[in-house]
Amino acid sequence: MFSLIFSRRFAMAHRLIAGGSEKCAVPHGHNEVVTVRLQAVAPGPLDGTANMVEPFERAKSVWHRWIDEHVDHALQLCVDDPLLDWFRQHEPQRLARILLTHGDPTTEAVACCMMAKLNAFLAADGGRLRCVDIRLEETPTNVVAFDGDPLAVLPAVGDAWWTRADMSINDLRPVAVRLAS
Repeated sequence: MFSLIFSRRFAMAHRLIAGGSEKCAVPHGHNEVVTVRLQAVAPGPLDGTANMVEPFERAKSVWHRWIDEHVDHALQLCVDDPLLDWFRQHEPQRLARILLTHGDPTTEAVACCMMAKLNAFLAADGGRLRCVDIRLEETPTNVVAFDGDPLAVLPAVGDAWWTRADMSINDLRPVAVRLAS
């Protein structure tokens, strides 16, 4: 079976407050690489003309735009992180740049959220492809790979951002910013 495999690099910052690592409880950043493998939902023979499962550009364009415009340089926090309240109070205009997870935004959690989001994009584009595995390289020596159903391991939180084919990275409602009089 053919697979389409592509990667994207992005920068991020996060902090992990539940895992017991004091070093990771302080906000810090990584330059990460996400690699995904897509397969056809109903694979068939090459057609003798275009001879491709799907044009790469079509398969990756929305995904790359989401990574580049919303995930790159986002701050990854847990929905219960006190820093979120600080942003709500002092810099509400930056809330759209905070990627939220339920529990610590570990590489494992973010990889599953990303895989679910990519599958939502692919389903919205006709469902010809699905992501069958994802690799998220946190550092050159630490990689998380996942090849199951991300929705089976992510918390069931209804219409979570990772299940929707939109550009969201959190489920925060926009906050009205008062203009100075």
